[in-house]
Amino acid sequence: MDVEATQVMTRTGQFTTPVSWETPVRGRLAAAIDRLSGPLAELIERDANDGDTRLLVADFLSVGLNYSKYQELTTEYRTSGDSVDYAIILDGEVFAPVEVKGVGQDLDIRNIQMARRVAAEHGSRWIVLTNGRLWKVFHLRPQEDGDTTQPVPVIDVDLMDRDSHERTVDLLFHLTHEAVEHGRLDALRRWRESTEAAPLAQILRWDSVVSAILAELREVSEHPGHAGDAAEVVRALTEEVIARGLLPTGDEDSAGDEGNDEADQA
Repeated sequence: MDVEATQVMTRTGQFTTPVSWETPVRGRLAAAIDRLSGPLAELIERDANDGDTRLLVADFLSVGLNYSKYQELTTEYRTSGDSVDYAIILDGEVFAPVEVKGVGQDLDIRNIQMARRVAAEHGSRWIVLTNGRLWKVFHLRPQEDGDTTQPVPVIDVDLMDRDSHERTVDLLFHLTHEAVEHGRLDALRRWRESTEAAPLAQILRWDSVVSAILAELREVSEHPGHAGDAAEVVRALTEEVIARGLLPTGDEDSAGDEGNDEADQA
């Protein structure tokens, strides 16, 4: 992503200015995508098989994402009878199994069943699924029972979508060796989780958010305000805006008590 454009977006609050190591990493990734676009187009044109697709995927993992072919990538990784095409190894541990399909094959969650078993055996929380063109990264979210995980998509890009080139670079940047080391992939995962319906429903009832909504409503309605306005906003959010089931049990019944005096006096 262009540094000047990023700084403009920083002023609007959309992005933070990249730190020193980010710019060359993004540049290397963008160059790798451009460099491999020709070979990738040829694979697509002849509907290449899994084996030929794996060659391109290995190049991209190495050249674009900066994983060493000889130290951090293993091929045909096997465990307990299951195997995946590659596994990314970091600090001697399986960071993410990589499942590769033919370049013309559609990808869906059924394609990662073996990868999930490999990940479970090694305690890995990440899976990469690709056909060379499409790249999908899943986080294996632990479930309440403590024994199972749910694959949640975190990255989903198409290398051949030229209209989304900047978005592709921005998202795949998080999968680079450097970004993983700096915790950026996990930060993206946390961001994705925070924008799900249930967390957003909770945030909508925070005092600071209610105060902001209250100020906007008073301005558009020219209402001078009175005691109880905040509680009325919280009640409307809880009973009419937020879908039932998104709030913890008991919160819906206490909606009238959520608005505090500070919000009322804002």
